[in-house]
Amino acid sequence: MDEISYPDPLPRHVAIIMDGNGRWAQQRRRPRLFGHKAGADSVREAVETAREVGIRHLSLYAFSTENWQRPGLEVKGLMTLLKTYLQSELATMKKNGIRLACFGQKYRLPDDVRKMLDRVIAETKGCS
Repeated sequence: MDEISYPDPLPRHVAIIMDGNGRWAQQRRRPRLFGHKAGADSVREAVETAREVGIRHLSLYAFSTENWQRPGLEVKGLMTLLKTYLQSELATMKKNGIRLACFGQKYRLPDDVRKMLDRVIAETKGCS
């Protein structure tokens, strides 16, 4: 991997708008959900990098209200991806002291996804 230079001093907070994953996949003649999965993998990399270099706060803008207007199958796939990601990353988050917070309209999420999100938030509450 190429050497990456970081600003000095590092910012304490970095925000990322997650956008374009579906288009990225379509440009490669792949299903949109393939792009969303690649986006989830990028989140993992961003979180790991932020932690490694000492960025204390990372915000991810992941799902806008307009996204509910996408085809039902795509929305369902995104919700499944979120739940799967939360389940698979919980132990790593706790091990690395990563706290998850969520801002937005959680009540709109399917019950199973919201419950998993609430669980991860509760179990990482003591992390910083």
